[in-house]
Amino acid sequence: MTKDFSKYQAIIDEFSGTVTAEDFESRFNEATVKLPKSDRFLVKMEVKRLATPCTRLIDLRGHVDGECRPYVHENRTHYLDDIAIRAFEDTLELYGGYTLAVYEAVMNTENNFRVMYHREKDQLSGTVPPSPAPKAKVFEKTQYPAELLRFGPYFNRKEERMNFAIPLIVELPDGKEIEVSSSDISVHGCKFRYSGKHKITMRHVLIVRFTGLENDFQFGKNSHYRYQVKNIQLVDNVQLVGLERVPDSDVKRDGFRQFLAGFIQGNKRRYKINLDNTISALHSRCIEQFVLPKSNELPIFIEDTDDGILPRYVLTCHNNQGTFQYWQDESRHSTLNYLVTPERLLRIKKHASKHSPLLVYSFVHDSNGKAYFYTADSIQLEDDDVFRMHFFGFAANKASFAVHQLYTLPLDESYAESPLTLANSLAKRDQHLNQPITEDVLLSISNLSMLVIAQRIDSPEIIDFYKGFNFDDINTNKLKNFGHKRLAEPLAIDDVGINFNNQRQEPRFKYKTPLAVSSEGVQWQGISEDFSTSGLKVELEKPCVLTRGNIINVSFMQLQKITSSFDLNELPYEVMRVSKDKTVLHLRVYVEKHKHIGRSFFKALIEKNRDKLTPDEYAMFSPGLAKALRNIYSRSLQTISVVVQTSGSRYKYETIATNDDESPLLRQCKRISDRVHHFNLYPVLSHLKATNFFNESLKKMQPEDTSIDETLYISINPENDIVEQAVNTKLGSDLQSDMFKKMFIKNALKRGEFYCIQMKLSRTDDPDMKYLNPELSYISAYAIHRGKQIEQDIWSVVGVVQLIDVTHEALNRYQLMANDM
Repeated sequence: MTKDFSKYQAIIDEFSGTVTAEDFESRFNEATVKLPKSDRFLVKMEVKRLATPCTRLIDLRGHVDGECRPYVHENRTHYLDDIAIRAFEDTLELYGGYTLAVYEAVMNTENNFRVMYHREKDQLSGTVPPSPAPKAKVFEKTQYPAELLRFGPYFNRKEERMNFAIPLIVELPDGKEIEVSSSDISVHGCKFRYSGKHKITMRHVLIVRFTGLENDFQFGKNSHYRYQVKNIQLVDNVQLVGLERVPDSDVKRDGFRQFLAGFIQGNKRRYKINLDNTISALHSRCIEQFVLPKSNELPIFIEDTDDGILPRYVLTCHNNQGTFQYWQDESRHSTLNYLVTPERLLRIKKHASKHSPLLVYSFVHDSNGKAYFYTADSIQLEDDDVFRMHFFGFAANKASFAVHQLYTLPLDESYAESPLTLANSLAKRDQHLNQPITEDVLLSISNLSMLVIAQRIDSPEIIDFYKGFNFDDINTNKLKNFGHKRLAEPLAIDDVGINFNNQRQEPRFKYKTPLAVSSEGVQWQGISEDFSTSGLKVELEKPCVLTRGNIINVSFMQLQKITSSFDLNELPYEVMRVSKDKTVLHLRVYVEKHKHIGRSFFKALIEKNRDKLTPDEYAMFSPGLAKALRNIYSRSLQTISVVVQTSGSRYKYETIATNDDESPLLRQCKRISDRVHHFNLYPVLSHLKATNFFNESLKKMQPEDTSIDETLYISINPENDIVEQAVNTKLGSDLQSDMFKKMFIKNALKRGEFYCIQMKLSRTDDPDMKYLNPELSYISAYAIHRGKQIEQDIWSVVGVVQLIDVTHEALNRYQLMANDM
């Protein structure tokens, strides 16, 4: 007998595609607690049946009112019409694979002749009243809920708090007494809940009696203790009042403090330590380890010097190396001072008040082996329309054409600190993870005045657009004004790596072997000091004339004798640092088109001889600088990142990472969300072609791969609360011509707001658990289930999608600024 599940359809829809989730049983039982046991069992079986993998081929030719065509999925060919394809893809996305639910959704579309026959038969017999045909889309998913995580500040408590609810009597400053209940206590503080009408004000001193303890313990004559109000939170019309003990100056021995210390120590496993701040900090630190090393933007730290305002440090990672290397001359010296000039910095600050970045267009002209940089920003070009078009056409037809957008972030030295949240319970073996910033690092960042973010946003779509401008009559004299004069001495800009593995991405090993270094016909003999798969430290017999950025060739004579599988002659390396006496070189493998033979050889050497090799504990020249700069950047981060996690066989996008939850796009995502404190990512995830492309790409990507891109054009009507009507999202490839893009932007601005977003997907690396373990172990000691859940969440992260907002460039490109509409 077939059970009619129509009255339970809402429950079935709610748990569609979640059977493999770890919390399925508990969530299902909670949602069906009021159902009869027999019905609950049958509904669960139905949910599981729909999630059963399916291998049936579908051929709808002659069975639907539509034109069928071959549709290939996982190397199997089905014959479907457009409506069936949409039903197939919608349900497939929901279930994460081809299941019986997908099969049945496709076989029951509204244009299926069998469905149409039964509907007409029922209407004629009067079984059901005639009704308009429902939408062909089987599941109209309009909510993609996500929580937001901030990177800091991480508040470290002075002492442990214990969750402990007991009655208290609190005397207010006006003498009135109120009865409340505590939520947690510590040796020097407590927190209570209060829902009454009496006003409680910050910094007021209150008298507190612990009446819930007086029944079991004797406190002597004085059982009234003074506390000062330190914070007040309002949650669901209930005040959470945080207090700090005011010590009695005339009491030499504080017996109550000693009592609380012993009471908490003896009962903290029974009543549980309050872990809220540690759990919150650990969640953010975990996501920070995944997001920052996959950044597609280049953070540039500006320093005030005697020579003016100049770039001093940049944070680099695999994804933004292309941007950093673009701004290097033929000698590999940085030319970021051409991108971020003092005059341009003033324009960036001025633009910041308009909440829009400054666009910079550039190209590089090679002459006699030397690189000459030309840059022009949108403000410099706005007064001469004719030359602007000529410049765009001329620059875009250069192979080196690039478009960057610049904006500033707050730079606060206090952001450099990021303490662990373990009160005074950090183990000695982990003390090195929580060291304060050293004086030399403080000195290094003391003159930094600004943090500039450079995002390279040119794409084939953008380049092709600008190539369309004619430049036959370009004014070459005006063009020369945008060229930059080469510096006599290279600029000192240090690139500091974004990584969380003790400043090194891989271990180095001490090993001495003879070698020869050659460059431009000159050769130096030397010996290796240490090596890794990606780097080498060399000591030369005589001083060299090499400088940072030089590409040299290294030959390993002795090592060549012990291997015939690798050619160890003339291997290219890049000079990263040279000692003052010019005899010690720090090198990094230089890879142009093919894999580096030296990297493969040293990897094999390490794997076969790891027990024999001695690790080198050498730290970078300024310990802690990378961590300090990284903390400053993460605390100020405004770019939105969406974290991708595995959930059974599916991917889920349920975490947003940014410190700017007031961005225009996120405000709209919050407005259309049906859950409190959540954001609805419908504008960026509802386009199934884009999400399916990302999901399939993620399965094939490796952590060392560069990001892959898609561009979204988004229209949002802020006056409409019906999500699918308020939001319209198109891929850049859907709008196949500039005219279609222009029409989309124009219509979007008429109906409300327009956004153009570059989505950049990266596969994440494994986290550095040594840095996370102290807080994770602390949580697990008092709440093992929470610790296990957090650890599962950590290892479920597989990717990051960074959302680069290029709305201003799109509007500027088509000259459709909102105030002109």
